[in-house]
Amino acid sequence: MAIELYKDAHHICLIFNDLVKDAGDNAVQANQFLIVSDGQGALLDPSGNITYNSLVLAVQRYLPKKNLKYLFASHQDPDIIGALDKWLFSTECQLYVSQLWSRFVPHFCNLNRSDGRIVGIPDEGMPIPMGVTTIHAVPAHFLHAEGNFQFYDSRSKILFSGDMGASMVDARDVSQPITTKEEFLDQLPAMRGFHQRYMVSNKVCRLWANMVRSMDIAMMVPQHGRYFVGREAIHAFLDWVENLQCGIDLFTQEHYRFHGQKLAV
Repeated sequence: MAIELYKDAHHICLIFNDLVKDAGDNAVQANQFLIVSDGQGALLDPSGNITYNSLVLAVQRYLPKKNLKYLFASHQDPDIIGALDKWLFSTECQLYVSQLWSRFVPHFCNLNRSDGRIVGIPDEGMPIPMGVTTIHAVPAHFLHAEGNFQFYDSRSKILFSGDMGASMVDARDVSQPITTKEEFLDQLPAMRGFHQRYMVSNKVCRLWANMVRSMDIAMMVPQHGRYFVGREAIHAFLDWVENLQCGIDLFTQEHYRFHGQKLAV
């Protein structure tokens, strides 16, 4: 069953949190998102082949497949857009992805399938009108991909934050949002290691946190794990992540040692 994040007479935002588990227990939990606005549909980070069939069936409960107009990909990883070929074959969708990856993601597709179907998002981001809303591609570069975007729905005021805010939890836990600072602190053990390894540096975390504080956000919903509702929970995360040492901050020469047989000089 989908989790309803937002709904009014013309606009709905949904999260599918348990489709990876349906496909098997060997892959990381991932959330997929559907926005339907005045009859037009968009999938955000629709994931790879192991979720494709289940996601198609789930989406069709809310939207005819022919009305699915957009795919939004935060970055190029297979858990984001690995099933691109199937989506382009079965719909008339366009894919929006960083211009850095727009010439790489066609490698997910059969020959010529992606021709004229991929829109490269410039580094500064862009607005994308859709139904009664505007979806804003928001820069999140190096968090963790070199070209990385998050997507902000101006009607629901939801920031779909990709890997920022992700937690490694069971799919059933996703239905319980984080609403307080205390709940966020309880969730940290499932978040800390992921952010320390996958986020590139403290500098980009700080730049991103400064940007998000200037936005009007009701929810922050990552691609993995539980989501954040309300100012207290969102700002607790921002306060934490802007001070996090991560990625290259933690690496030393000891991480770059050759452990094979040394060559004779």
